[in-house]
Order: sequence, then C-alpha cells, then structure tokens
Amino acid sequence: MSSPEEYRSAYLEGIGRAVDAPADADNDFLLPPHRLRGPDGAVMPLKTARRAELLEVLRRQVPDAVESMDVEAFDAWLHETRMQAGRVERLEQMLEEAARERAVAAEQATHLQAILASPSFRVGRVVIAPLRALRLAVPVAKRFVRNPRSLPRQLRRARQLWREGGLSALRRKVASRARMDSAYQLWLQDHGELRSSDRQTFRERLAHLRSRPLISILMPVYNTDPQLLRESVDSVRRQLYDNWELCIADDASTRKETVAALTAIAEEADQRIRIVRREENGHIARASNTALETARGDWIGLLDHDDLLAEDALVQVVEEINRSPDAGLIYSDEDKISELGERYDPYFKPDWNPDLLRSQNYLNHFSVYRADVVREAGGFRTGFEGSQDYDLALRVVERLSPQQIRHIPRILYHWRAVPESTASIGTAKPYTVQAAERALREHLDRAGMRDAVPMEAPQCPGMWRIRYPLPDPPPRVSIIIPTRNGLSLLLTGVESILRRTDYPDLEVIIVDNGSDDPATLGYLETLEAQGRARIIRDDAPFNFSALNNRAVREASGSVVALVNNDIEVIHGDWLREMVSHAVRPGVGVVGARLWYPDDTLQHGGCVLGIGGVAGHVFLGLPRSDSRYFGRSSLLQNYSAVTAACMVLRRSVFDEVGGLDEQNLAVAFNDIDFCIRVREAGYWNVWTPYAELYHHESASRGSDLHGEKRERFMREVRYMQRRWGDVLKTDPAYNPNLSLETNGFDLAERPRLPVEGVR
Repeated sequence: MSSPEEYRSAYLEGIGRAVDAPADADNDFLLPPHRLRGPDGAVMPLKTARRAELLEVLRRQVPDAVESMDVEAFDAWLHETRMQAGRVERLEQMLEEAARERAVAAEQATHLQAILASPSFRVGRVVIAPLRALRLAVPVAKRFVRNPRSLPRQLRRARQLWREGGLSALRRKVASRARMDSAYQLWLQDHGELRSSDRQTFRERLAHLRSRPLISILMPVYNTDPQLLRESVDSVRRQLYDNWELCIADDASTRKETVAALTAIAEEADQRIRIVRREENGHIARASNTALETARGDWIGLLDHDDLLAEDALVQVVEEINRSPDAGLIYSDEDKISELGERYDPYFKPDWNPDLLRSQNYLNHFSVYRADVVREAGGFRTGFEGSQDYDLALRVVERLSPQQIRHIPRILYHWRAVPESTASIGTAKPYTVQAAERALREHLDRAGMRDAVPMEAPQCPGMWRIRYPLPDPPPRVSIIIPTRNGLSLLLTGVESILRRTDYPDLEVIIVDNGSDDPATLGYLETLEAQGRARIIRDDAPFNFSALNNRAVREASGSVVALVNNDIEVIHGDWLREMVSHAVRPGVGVVGARLWYPDDTLQHGGCVLGIGGVAGHVFLGLPRSDSRYFGRSSLLQNYSAVTAACMVLRRSVFDEVGGLDEQNLAVAFNDIDFCIRVREAGYWNVWTPYAELYHHESASRGSDLHGEKRERFMREVRYMQRRWGDVLKTDPAYNPNLSLETNGFDLAERPRLPVEGVR
C-alpha cells in the first residue's frame, strides 16, 4: 500500500511533469472546457491553460498537513475540496451573470425613463393598456372556462413549482404549455381534419378489404348532458365504416333530460343502435357489462358517453385488423376537447410499452378489443369503478403476445374535458386512484411478481411507480469504468460509488487506457492495493467498445454495469433500483436518469432517429418539470439508453456479442448494442428512480473537431447503413413527433401515409 507521503509525492510529481511536458496532441485530454481563462480573464492557449490548471488547482489542494492524513482521509478531503471549488466556481458564474443582468437592467431603465417621459406614451397608454390586459387575460380565462374545477389543482402545482424553482420555473411551465397549445392548433390546420379526397380513398379501400368485422361500441350512460350525449352518438353515426353497432346501457338515469334524449335516439330507429335501461344504478362496471352482454360483434370498442370518435376511427381500426388478423387489442392516439369544442393536449403514444402501462393507463382511448378475449378475461369487474378500463386492459394484455397489441398512431378519439372529468383533472375522482392501485397489485400477483409494490409516482399524481424486489441473495455486480488520466473526475466517480452505493455485493473494475499522469497512476495503485478496485491496463488506442468488452470478459459478476468515469452517485439505492429491473425475465438493458451538475436533465432515454441516428430526450429539462404526460419522469421502455450508465445481465451481454469494436469504437456503440438486445427479444428499460450526475465526457473532449469529427461521421454513416429505417420508426416514440428536436415536439411533417394523417 502506498503511504500518505508517497501518495503526496506522486501527486506533486504529476504537477512537475505537467509543467515540463511537451505540448503533444494528447495533452488537452483532461481539460474541462470551462477552465480556459487566465487570472486576468484573457483566453489562454489550450496547452498553457492545462498546465496552469494543474499548477493552480493541484498545488493549492495539497497542503503540508496531508502528511498527517491516512490515504482514506486524504481521499475524503480531496473530494470535499473539489466540491467546494465547484461551488465557488458556480457562485462566481452567478455573480458574473448578475453583473451582466444589472448592466442590462440599468441600460433598459434609462430607455424606460425616456419612454415614460414622452408625450406619445402618456396618450397611448390610456388607449392601449386595457387592450393589453385583455390580451393577457384571454388565454387564462379560456383555460379556466374550459376546466373550472382545475383551478385548485393548478394553484397547488403553481405553489410546488414556486417552492422548487421560483418564478423562473413558473415562467417555464406557462411558456411551455402555451407553446404546446399554440403549436397543436397550427398542426391541426394541416393534419387535423379529413379532406374529401381522404374520405374517397377510404371508401375505395373499404371495398377491397378481406374482412369487414362487426364492431360493437359499448357506451354506459348515467345522467349525461343530453347535448353531449347526442354529439357522442352522432360521432358514431358519422363513421366512414358502417358495420358497427352502438350498445348503450343506461344505468338508471334520474335526469329527465338524459332519459328524454335516449328516448329520442331510440325513436330514430337506427337498427345499429340498441339501448338497454337498467332497473337500478349499478355504477359504471355493471353498466359496461350490461352493454357487453348485448354486443354481437367480433370486436369491442369503448366510448364514454360524452366523448367523440373521429370519423375515420373505425375504418382505421378495421384496416389494422386486416393487416394484423391475429391482433387482440388495438389502441390509438387521442386528444382532449373542451366544452367550447376546442381540441388541445394531444397524446401521441408509443407502440406497445409494458412498463409504461404499469406506470399509467396510456392505452386509454380509443381501445378496441377482440370480443372473445374480453369475455375470457371476465369483462368489467365491480370494485374497480373509475379504473375499470385500466383493470380490463391489464387482464387482457396478460393473455396476448406483444405482436397482438397494435397501435394506430393517429388521433381517433376526442376526450371530453368537462368539470369532474378525469380528462380535465387527472385526479378528479380519488377512488379511481385506489382502484388503479388494486388493479396493479392484482396484475403483478397474476404475473408472478407478488413482492413488487405499486406506489404513486413522486412527480406524477395519479400515475405509478412499481418497486421490484432483488433476488435473495442479490447477484454480484461488476461495475466497469474505462478511464485515461482524469484524476479529479475519476476520484469523484469512484469514491461516490464506493462510499454511497448501498448494494451488498459489487466489484469495481477500472480499465486504465494509457494513463501517464503520476497522480492518477498513484490513485489507481492505491485502490488496487487496498482491494477497493481491480485495475486492468490497456494501452491500445482509445476504443470504448473494446475496453468494455475486455473488462466484461474478466468480470466476476453475473450482472455488469457500464459506467463512465464522469458519473457521480447521488442516491445510494441507484444500483439496487437498476439491478431490480435487470434481473426481471425478459429485460435486457437498464438505463438511469442522469443529470448535469446544474440539475438539468442529461439522459431521460434515447429515441432513434433524432439527429439522424439517436438522441437524448428532454435534454436540459429542470428537475421541477415533468414533461409530456409524465414520460420524462416515469419508468418505461425505450429502444436505447446510454452506456454512460447501463446495467444488464452478463448472459444478455454475451448473447448479443457485446459492443461493436470494429465499426463503433467511440460513438453510438450503446445505441447499436441496445437495438441488438431489443432484436434478441428483450425489453430495454429506463428508470427515473436511479439518479446520478453526469459530467458529460469532460475527460475526453469534443468529437466534432479534426480526426475525431471524421471518425464520428464514419460511425454515423455506419449506423445509418446498418439500421436504415429502424432509425426512423422507434416503437417507443411516435411518427407524429419530431426527429428534429428532443422534447417530444410535434413533427412538421408526420412520418405517415398522406391520406388521413391525424
């Protein structure tokens, strides 16, 4: 074991070598990009800045008192010193930003005083001020007219945002929602309505369908607003596909207007509409079963008594039945519609995503089931009122293969947002939450996961987190960390893993790729001598895939974790969380939620096709924000996750042949690997409940200059040749969402056939 004196000497020797070292091409390998300014603020040449960095930081960080410390105390002191230096640096940046803002504010104040003193302003404000106030009030008023009962929830959420992020968080949330609503209105102008030519195309295709099944639409009714009920029934009558029946079960309505509306509908003598009146109120599950008993169709569709179907809803479903005759469940995208008829808040969903379904009922509307599967599952169950559809969906998917669950990526359903509706307030009916929890518990029991525990998702009221157990005993995990020099990053990462991780059985394997910094070498020697880590020396040219493949071959764990040297542990249970998913049958790669040091999101899953190959979604999202129906904060399946922190079983790694050393030495090897794991039949999982900081490849530098850029572009071209259209059809995404941005924004041109794009 190295003594403290030897450790300190090696550290100081590293300083001397850095000062005397030649300015070779690799000398900038460790330099963080924010440390490029000298004491006078002038930009310094890269090599000079690196030497100054070492002199300034390392010499200052090693006082004479270090000789009285043991190695562990020295490590702890150095880690704390680095954290303090980071905090000082962030404060300095904040002060600089504040000084700039003060200068701008002073300049603006001067201009403002001049404007206020002008005669034109004194006259104009009398005329313009009321109009400006009205302009600001209109969108707010429209939202609360549309959903008046949402005001208390909105106020609670505003208070929470204020506590977490202050006024800036509130501004971001309001601006984001306004952008989404306005963007959807523009999107609807191009893609929201069927054209006459679309209708004609559908009619022509209907004439050539091999199968034209009868679809039974179930509609339980209770004291429905007669106007909304009429609109809902009329939306069925307007269907381009005509082989349907509407099975209405009135659950003993007491409202005279509702009864009169049902009587009028019955008197219109449309043989496809059949109305059954229950003698006593049994609530929605019993009413739905009454409607189901009258259904004669091969397929069962679910329609709430005040919602609307798009006119091509059934023709789209029947075409999918013809494309996939073995299907058992078909669902579509949806949006909401206000009492004033305004469409908003579209949910463009992923294809079948089992972990997302356990986090939320994303199937929801418009769901169409094969009738025999519904009856085999037992129909709707009493005791699950408010979540009876969720309970049914969970029981049905247990009986189907993934290939039998089909998604139509078009908005075929308009969910009516009225007071007390769960469309307008996600937790409007508290009993629905209790019913959903019970449905999940029983689903997990039936799936053989009796020890898994559903609980409400922390950032998403009314949605769910499933905590899965670890085996007893837990499997051994080999944590593999490639590195080259970069002591400050490596020390932070390794010490955070060793000190904070509460997993009971792990080994740390550090693959040293040609380090020549004496301080780094001294630290690695100490780790190995203390038995805290294994060190594998590999001086070959940098090849991320090869380094990890070699380490996996030498690992002793049945589970491996690939971790960058710039990862820092936040919560001690990160590895327990990831391993609990990795050991689940059918799961391949597990990814974590990674944050930048400023607490904005770095990794929330990868979507194929973004930027040409793949990209991180929700990049830069603040901690206080939960975006796109909770998908930035819910456990779910993604096609790919980053190898900056991924966990999987060793057997899965070996089965697909590890990372691609030949074609993807540096970039996209994790994306390629995850796609191959998915093709082998496994689900890749992203969990937001394993949280770590990622300092974003600070030790390796940018890939977008010189030879690195050429290599990067070669790897881009390889991925595009290798995977082709796979990169454009990510099942965890939606073709109506953009590949140009990373925030689930609307695509300007949906990647769908032209006719009937919705």
